[in-house]
Amino acid sequence: MTDSNSSGDTVDLDGADDFTHAFFALHHGLPRQAPGSDASTRHLLSLCGPLPERPRVLDLGCGPGRSALLLAAEAGAAGTAGAEVTAADLHAPFLGELRAAAAARGLTDRIRTVQADMGALPHEGFEDGSFDLVWAEGSAYILGFDTALARWKRLLAPGGTLVLTECQWSVAQPSAGARAFWDPHCALRTTAGNLAAAQAAGYQVLGVHELPDSDWAEYYGPLAERVRTVSGSGGPAMARALAATREELGVRARHGHEYGYTGYVLRPVSAGDGDAWPARPEAADDVAAVRAVDLAAFGTPLEADLVDALRADDSWLPGLSYVAEAPDGSVAAHALLTRCYVGGVPALALAPVAADPKLQRSGAGSSVVRALLAAARERGESLVLVLGHPEYYPRFGFVPASRFGIRAPFEVPDEAMMALVLDASRPVPAGTIRYPAPFGV
Repeated sequence: MTDSNSSGDTVDLDGADDFTHAFFALHHGLPRQAPGSDASTRHLLSLCGPLPERPRVLDLGCGPGRSALLLAAEAGAAGTAGAEVTAADLHAPFLGELRAAAAARGLTDRIRTVQADMGALPHEGFEDGSFDLVWAEGSAYILGFDTALARWKRLLAPGGTLVLTECQWSVAQPSAGARAFWDPHCALRTTAGNLAAAQAAGYQVLGVHELPDSDWAEYYGPLAERVRTVSGSGGPAMARALAATREELGVRARHGHEYGYTGYVLRPVSAGDGDAWPARPEAADDVAAVRAVDLAAFGTPLEADLVDALRADDSWLPGLSYVAEAPDGSVAAHALLTRCYVGGVPALALAPVAADPKLQRSGAGSSVVRALLAAARERGESLVLVLGHPEYYPRFGFVPASRFGIRAPFEVPDEAMMALVLDASRPVPAGTIRYPAPFGV
């Protein structure tokens, strides 16, 4: 059997087994091949920051190209008309679907389809530094998260961004039923595990987006309808493909609260980036500068007074008050972890986090938080709580604390009370957070 690629060349698919052909046949014509939505694609795009006027985009494992179409129409500097997209997939019929959709939307001149293995891209057309944005929704798992991070980094131009979504555990202790399905297919990690892998691979994290349940419905809804209506006359291979798909749908129905998809927006750390905002434990002569940053950042003395009170409290943990330095050596940002308890079990409270207003959105705040969390992990701490902006803290791996049965001792929006599990091998305590006395709650 052969299929044609975008240039008219043929690729021999006789090596693929009957089950693979049946699986693809079952998925042809569906709008998506993984959980996602146009809203999530747009949100991930917004986390990338400024892009060139007409960015060069590579969509890897593009499938029928829902993301490629949106990026071609909308990615780029404000007021411009989208991006130049190279859409790569190994399955030629998906590329055919994308070309037809691009023609229908008037985007043929902005989308180039290439039949290629995203794990072994040819050098021609995929030279080092060729793309401003590399995009992979729902496809990195085929290679493995770590392998994708390593192999795709070379494709990015200086200042380029990698966006990928990955399925992962959303609970600290997944059930045996959920593991029985996922472990043989894909070794899922938590958000914290994937963030650690990204940072170890030399990326800085620009943003994290947990895909809502509705994004699963956009994929599984049409797929479930296809399963209900497809003919049973496809032979043993189609019967196996149908059975495997029904099992996947059933696992989601029973265990969907235990896993989900999360998008990561990553940028390779360039030479010198690691030194732009070096972070370290505060020293005795930083105390006045820390207070000045807290006063400037919040505009009231409440947080600065809280830090001073915590210094004199038993909850203070030497070495877990961190500062980020500006190039002139001054304190650019500050972050603090102190001892709190959940259900009587020790945890850490992250508060406050402050950056000099003149340096906000410069990366100084993120640098000091990343360094502080790494220090806590190295000390053997297992759980961090934060009450903060739900658009900011998930980039470090924080998720709603209610997921673990953790609640604040006061009324607070669910999405604003967040938890980060630093050590997934230890049980996560449930209950009400008991803050240090200086918090006054």
